[in-house]
Amino acid sequence: MSPMGIRLSPFGVAVFCLLALGVFYHLYAGVISSRLAAFSQRSNINLRELLAVSVEAAVLGGKEVKKVREENSLKEKSKGKTKEGAIEFLTMGDLLSHRKMYNLIKNTFPEIKVNSEEHDNFVDKTLSWSRDIPADILEKIGRHREVPPESVTVWIDPLDATQEYTETLVQYVTTMVCVAVGGQPVIGVIHQPFTGFTAWAAVNEGTNMFPRSSYNMDPPKVIVSRSHSGQVKNFIHDVFGNGTTIIAAGGAGYKVLSLLQMPSGDKEPMDQADVYVHITIIKKWDICAGAALLSALGGHMTTLEGEEIDYSDHPLNEGGLVASVGVDHQAIIKKLSKRKTNH
Repeated sequence: MSPMGIRLSPFGVAVFCLLALGVFYHLYAGVISSRLAAFSQRSNINLRELLAVSVEAAVLGGKEVKKVREENSLKEKSKGKTKEGAIEFLTMGDLLSHRKMYNLIKNTFPEIKVNSEEHDNFVDKTLSWSRDIPADILEKIGRHREVPPESVTVWIDPLDATQEYTETLVQYVTTMVCVAVGGQPVIGVIHQPFTGFTAWAAVNEGTNMFPRSSYNMDPPKVIVSRSHSGQVKNFIHDVFGNGTTIIAAGGAGYKVLSLLQMPSGDKEPMDQADVYVHITIIKKWDICAGAALLSALGGHMTTLEGEEIDYSDHPLNEGGLVASVGVDHQAIIKKLSKRKTNH
C-alpha cells in the first residue's frame, strides 16, 4: 500500500480500461453508429447535385469571360506554342473564370479531383453552391445516383477558344465542365457566355440537347480546328473525297455543338457539321464535356483508331479524335483505317 492509496498492477489498469470502454460503447453505440452512417452517406457524390454545380460553375465562369472581353481588359500573354506552331494565350478571362469555376466546385465537393486547363493558387472560400437545381434538370433526372468520390475526376475548361476570344470571335467561346466516373464521361456542360445558352447532359439519364433530324455522309460536312489544323484538310479529303465541305472553327465545345440541334429559341445561328475530326494532340478538358453530350444522345467521340478515350487522369489525348452522332460511327472509323492503309 502506497501513501497515496491502492496501486493497480498493469493488468488491473488494462481491465479497468476495457470496462470503461465497454460502458462508453454501451452508452454511445447508437450515436456512434448513426454518425458513422451519416459520414458514409456524405462521402458519396450525388451526381444530380454535381451536374447542377457544374452548370452553375460554367455560367459563373462565363460571366467573368464576358466581362473581361467587354471591358477589353484581356492582358493576354503567351503560354507557349502548340506542336503545330500556334500560340497558346492566357488572358484575364481564362484566369478569373478558372478561379470561379474551380473554387466553386472544390468548395462544394472538396473530396473530388478537379483538373483545370489553368493553374492558380488563388483560393476563394466565399464561393458556395446556391443549392439550386435547375428545373429542366429536376424534370429530366429523377434519380439520385451516387458514386464514391475516389471514382470521380472533374475536367474544367475555363475558356475554350482563347485565340478566337482575343480576336473578338466570341461565337466560338465556351466554358466547360465534365465529370468522369471511372474514366468514363457521365456529365457534360458546355456554356456559351455571349449567348447565355448552356448545353448539359447526364449519360443514360437526360439532356437538354437533341441530334439533328438528318446528317449527310455522302460526302459529309466536317468541322475542324481553325488554329490547330495541321494537315487536317488534306487528311479529310483523302478520307471522304475532294467534294467534302470543310468547316474551320474555333473551340472544341463549339464544334461538338455544331453536330447537334439547339433547343428552340436559340438566338445565334451556328455552323452545322456532320462529323468533327481532329488529327493532332488535344487536351481532355477540351473534349470531355462534348464526349458526355454526344454519348447521352447515342453518339461517339473516339480516337482516330476508334478507341475509347480514358478521362481518369493523364490530360493529353494523343490519338486524335473523331466525333459523330446520328450516323454510323464505325463506318467512319473504317474509312479512316482504309486511308491509313493506303498511306
